[in-house]
Amino acid sequence: MRISTLQAFNNGVAGLQRNYANATRTQEQISTGNRILTPADDPVASVRLLQLDQQQNVLSQYNANLTAAKNSLTQEEVTLNSVNTVLQRVRELAVQAGNGGLSAEDRKSIAAELREREDELLSLMNTRNARGEYLFSGFQGKTQPFVRDGAGGYSYQGDEGQRKLQIASSLNIPISDNGKSIFQNITNAGRLTTAPVFNASAPVTSTLVVSAPLVSDEVAFSGAEPFPPEGIELEFQADGKYVIYRLPRALDPADDVVLKDDLSMDNDPKKSDKLVFRGVTVHLDGTPAEGDRVAIVPGSISGLDTDGSVLRDPNATVQSKQGILDTIANLRSALENPGSNGNGVRDAVAVALTNLDHGMVSVDAARGNIGARLNVIETTQTDNEDVALVNKAVQAELRELDYAEALSRLSFQTILLEAAQQSYVKISGLNLFNAMR
Repeated sequence: MRISTLQAFNNGVAGLQRNYANATRTQEQISTGNRILTPADDPVASVRLLQLDQQQNVLSQYNANLTAAKNSLTQEEVTLNSVNTVLQRVRELAVQAGNGGLSAEDRKSIAAELREREDELLSLMNTRNARGEYLFSGFQGKTQPFVRDGAGGYSYQGDEGQRKLQIASSLNIPISDNGKSIFQNITNAGRLTTAPVFNASAPVTSTLVVSAPLVSDEVAFSGAEPFPPEGIELEFQADGKYVIYRLPRALDPADDVVLKDDLSMDNDPKKSDKLVFRGVTVHLDGTPAEGDRVAIVPGSISGLDTDGSVLRDPNATVQSKQGILDTIANLRSALENPGSNGNGVRDAVAVALTNLDHGMVSVDAARGNIGARLNVIETTQTDNEDVALVNKAVQAELRELDYAEALSRLSFQTILLEAAQQSYVKISGLNLFNAMR
């Protein structure tokens, strides 16, 4: 086989370049610390590294969302803690206002502090976050949630949405609560109405006064034997005895449904009698006359018919829910009103205390939900950190260089390069002219 001089030179140069390229590549791997310099070095590992990089980017976004969610929930929790503190003070003032020995000036003094606490609560319920969005307005972050109208009542302007953030591949966590669910949808203990005392006989010597009804036990009110949906009627007999009938009354007295009988008031007209029936509490004062009838019905009434039956407003609805701010405003108005007698203040205080308790339960429930979400955030952060560590370990295994192996390989490749250089010099020096000397 004949090998031309040009072919010999080309083969030698190609060998030198190949060995030099191998040594240079190994040296570059050592200098960067990476085993894979281009995807061609290991296509399978390169694809896996790309997937791991993408997952790390997703985890970084989740971690940013976790931080944002934690900050938002922490601010909401702090705000609700402040709301609870104010409600505790308002309840103390309500209990103090229930003292029958207070003068009108004393009640006005309590009302003055209630007004300040009312304004403080309004400010807390309209709290903004660091982005300038209202915490309790649902999706309407730029809309002030609670507004006071000209009559002193309050309305909710937000919606019932709940903002969420994705903190894991299949986990979205709420980062806010709407104010309607926390502060407005509070069960109203004063949703029943007492009708005026009716007696078909004349003249009537009755001094009976029946207080505003209070739903003091929600479980009994809607239990196995619930309070009748149309209400009840108390009919008094001689000697202060009375019977409770279900409404509506029948045309034939024999068909009336008796809910409870053998009830009676004491003989002391100065002492208030307390009636608790199926979760509803009323106070009976004065001395009833035989034939007195008093209806206790849901919602409001427009008056009494000629037969004593209750006339209802067709456009009125039962106010089964009442906001915390409206509860405080109603109590304050009752204390500020100079015409409020002892019984009126007693009834207003009773309703306010029960509604405040319901409101505090709602606030505590929201705080509990926030605590549960913060626990989820904490565990999710730990999980994400663990996954990130595993990803980094896998990336290191796929990408990083084994220095001992690389140095050994570089040493071997250097020997090959030197041998190729020396052999090239030897072979390039061989020619026909040298043999002719």
